[in-house]
Amino acid sequence: MSQFYNPKRSRNLYNPASKVPFKISRSKIDLFLNCPRCFYLDRRLGVGQPPGYPFNLNSAVDTLLKKEFDAHRVNHSTHPLMKTYGIDAVPFQHEKMELWRDALRGGVQYLHEPTNLIITGAVDDIWINPEGELLVVDYKATSKKEEVTLDAPWQIAYKRQVEVYQWLLRKNGFKVSRTAYFVYCNGDADKEAFDGKLEFNVRVLLHEGDDSWIESALADMRACLLDSTLPPRGSECDFCAYRSAAREVE
Repeated sequence: MSQFYNPKRSRNLYNPASKVPFKISRSKIDLFLNCPRCFYLDRRLGVGQPPGYPFNLNSAVDTLLKKEFDAHRVNHSTHPLMKTYGIDAVPFQHEKMELWRDALRGGVQYLHEPTNLIITGAVDDIWINPEGELLVVDYKATSKKEEVTLDAPWQIAYKRQVEVYQWLLRKNGFKVSRTAYFVYCNGDADKEAFDGKLEFNVRVLLHEGDDSWIESALADMRACLLDSTLPPRGSECDFCAYRSAAREVE
């Protein structure tokens, strides 16, 4: 059984009696908003959802984009994509940039004292405009026939993602613009042949962030963790629907 997924592996469990600040990642906030029950099972009881498979091509795109923008970061120069989309900014230089990008080391962190939760999130990139405002940037990769947008209902997760990053940077004392950008790479499958390479159409999409939902979400999340009973499941949670259907036939 050890070669398969073991849902009891989680060790970062919330203890209601502990006074030690508890770390919550940006992705766990999204989990809570999608399904309080799955969040409780994960952070309170140690039974996490099965992990998704790694998207290695997406990771490769992220790595290459970071190399591109880092070259301009060193030179204090504007990336051609910024010029194409009329974005007056350059990649932001900061001694903690690599830390902020590293999820394993916590990324950007902030202790939210009202809940005693340390909120963490790892950014893809940060730009800065002439007004000294930081612009949160996230890289996305996909492959579909239609133009990429941010209009699909499920993409609320993308918008929340950058809004948490904006909130974290503000809480760390930075001046942060409401404007965030997605560098969205769409793999072109209409070529005559593969020829050992995959080409992408790259768009920069703008999102005006609103982090006003975060404080109440954190309060609700702490209340959920403190409760001794399982919360209701999310109305559209596939994991809970599966568990329920499986129980009926077992």
